[in-house]
Amino acid sequence: MKVIFLDRDGVINQYPGDTLYVTSWDEFKFIPGSLEALSKLTQAGFDIFIISNQAGVAKRIYSQKSLDDMTSRMLKEINKNKAKIKGVFYCTHTDADNCDCRKPKTGLIEKALETLDSEKIDLNSTYFIGDSIRDVQTGKKSGLKTILVLSGKEKIENKANWKEKPDHIAENLNEAVDFILKGLR
Repeated sequence: MKVIFLDRDGVINQYPGDTLYVTSWDEFKFIPGSLEALSKLTQAGFDIFIISNQAGVAKRIYSQKSLDDMTSRMLKEINKNKAKIKGVFYCTHTDADNCDCRKPKTGLIEKALETLDSEKIDLNSTYFIGDSIRDVQTGKKSGLKTILVLSGKEKIENKANWKEKPDHIAENLNEAVDFILKGLR
């Protein structure tokens, strides 16, 4: 069983900027190539999970209803592009809530794995693709390989300050997927 975990903002859709949030569908813009990348993963037989912190709900910047609407519309667009998402898992808490699901903690990955026959998953060949070092930390803590994409929060100029180093760096999701698929050949 081939599984992949993806962050959302900065990986699938455009990163809104530090301390900013995507609060509605009108603000949700797919990164060029991300829909094609999701289609490639689907065609290659991957179960795709989105794992994302969405503290804007707890901070009352946008509602759970708005998040649900964005997710529903995002999934419709993804499906239109011949891709399928197995599950979407959000943490809507803040760091101060000290929950188990907020990345870099691994609770959301554990929830996603519960939906699968985890005995058939080789975590050592499973990737977490994200745009922040927090995503890299989450992947590493879960025993996954990690790819940092530079299409969102993190910048290569900060490399010396990274608390955790990714297994691979890619410009965007499409490049990351090509790297993964090349390794399968």
